Amino acid sequence: MTSPIRVTVLISGNGSNLQAVMDKVAAGQINATIVRVISNRKTAFGLERATKANIPTEYHNLVKYKKQHPATPEGIQLAREEYDAELARLILVDAPELVVCLGFMHILSPQFLEPLEAAKIRIINLHPALPGAFNGVNAIGRAHAAWLADQIDKTGVMMHDVISEVDMGTPILVREIPFRKGQDENLETFETRVHEIEWGVVVEGVDKVVKELMAQKEKGSSA
Repeated sequence: MTSPIRVTVLISGNGSNLQAVMDKVAAGQINATIVRVISNRKTAFGLERATKANIPTEYHNLVKYKKQHPATPEGIQLAREEYDAELARLILVDAPELVVCLGFMHILSPQFLEPLEAAKIRIINLHPALPGAFNGVNAIGRAHAAWLADQIDKTGVMMHDVISEVDMGTPILVREIPFRKGQDENLETFETRVHEIEWGVVVEGVDKVVKELMAQKEKGSSA
């Protein structure tokens, strides 16, 4: 029998999307094992969620690397590259087959991506926007502001492959979210609605990729 797909999850915050994935894995509805949860924020509640589920955790913060370099654009860039190289090394130790970024507030550089690509580890990310729209931080707030300015009538949530260009990897799963016409939908209520949709998208997206990786593994073992 082919073993479950080994998954590493990267987070920065509350971990509600992580919880959604952990629940499905625990219920046997996603054929995966979460081998570690890594956060760049020590106080991320997602680390507590993982610990309660007996999943190993790691705190890996950029500050230590910034302190080793001058606060110049070049120094900051060097710190980020060293941080990313070490993050890749930490992940490779666990030999995962999939890395899932769930609200990981850090732009990953080639120093991270290239070692994982060389090891044939798939990297995917959840982003609260439609492909090509509102890349980067505060996507929900920027979309809401654009709606108030009558520039758009919908936004969305997607899971996509991670490449060096921020939020520009191939979409895996896309869910459109129309704004509610004629209703006073403030940013807070809209964010809540987006997050509720995210839980479904992240579970479906991770499951889809896990099934793809499982099919590749089974094909390889029978070849």
